[in-house]
Amino acid sequence: MSASDRPNIAPKIRPETPQDAEIRAAGRISVAPMMDWTDRHCRYFHRLMTRRAMLYTEMVTAPAIVHGPKAKLLDFSGEEHPVALQLGGSDPAELAQAVKIAQGWGYDEINLNCGCPSDRVQSGCFGAVLMERPVLVADCVRAMQDESAVPVTVKCRIGIDDQAPEEMLPRFLETVAEAGVRHFVVHARKAWLKGLSPKENREIPPLDYPLVLRMKQEFPELTIGINGGIASLTLAKELMDQGLDGVMIGRAAYHDPGHALIGADAFWGEDHAPDRAEVVRQMLPYIEAHLSSGGRLHQITRHMLGLFHGLPGARSWRQVLSTQVSRPGAGPEVVEQALSHVTAEVAA
Repeated sequence: MSASDRPNIAPKIRPETPQDAEIRAAGRISVAPMMDWTDRHCRYFHRLMTRRAMLYTEMVTAPAIVHGPKAKLLDFSGEEHPVALQLGGSDPAELAQAVKIAQGWGYDEINLNCGCPSDRVQSGCFGAVLMERPVLVADCVRAMQDESAVPVTVKCRIGIDDQAPEEMLPRFLETVAEAGVRHFVVHARKAWLKGLSPKENREIPPLDYPLVLRMKQEFPELTIGINGGIASLTLAKELMDQGLDGVMIGRAAYHDPGHALIGADAFWGEDHAPDRAEVVRQMLPYIEAHLSSGGRLHQITRHMLGLFHGLPGARSWRQVLSTQVSRPGAGPEVVEQALSHVTAEVAA
């Protein structure tokens, strides 16, 4: 169905609130939720490079929050704001209970995962498999909104398996928007749940940026961001200049965070662009506090390996952090030693 054949859904979209406007602004640049990567230490590190971008937690399942160690799953540093909690699940009542519990932590946004293609989420009937069940997603977000003091948003794919994205995606957006969601981040790839691994699903299905751009044209009242294959702020600007509301950066923000995030605040008219070495120095008090509370150095430094990617000294930086952090008594001096190799090679 073309845009001209589709009824105007604007009357069915709830009015924008001041909180919606804040989420829309914060989502101009965001860092994707990435399992085993975007934990609280990673987010603190990223926040030093951008004051404004929205940061997302790893996906946390609703059952884990309801039945598991809540503080371990939900705690974060106040310095991380704005930060969104991404939930996984497909039981409206359980998701609502998880949202109710999470309210006490003060997240800025609650996001429902409708895009993860792993076998584990398929067997639990959540993640990308929910693209087949837009009515269930609508039921989920209604229940979540009833318990949430902040906007509930959705991250999805353009489709799965044999679905025709140009037919399925607008139907999904319309159905979920009618349930009250105004904010979507669309990973511009299909997810092949039959035959591809999660890693392959991040790389093999072709990107379809034009389709996501058309969705913004068809649903101008919605906030639509795009995810998938975006490795630079230059490409982010190109996509937003074409009309999209925001860009979510994934693996590039982890493997080359300096390139992907430093300078991002220019999208808000701010010139915050810290030097990489200064970012490292600002991490030292955080590292000291973490070690004092019984944490391990590697839990933080593993997220910092790519900071100097492509620059003189990057190899020495990675080597020191990789080999020295596990020795007995390793502390902030290991990070300072690694940094000294970088500065020495720059000066040489």
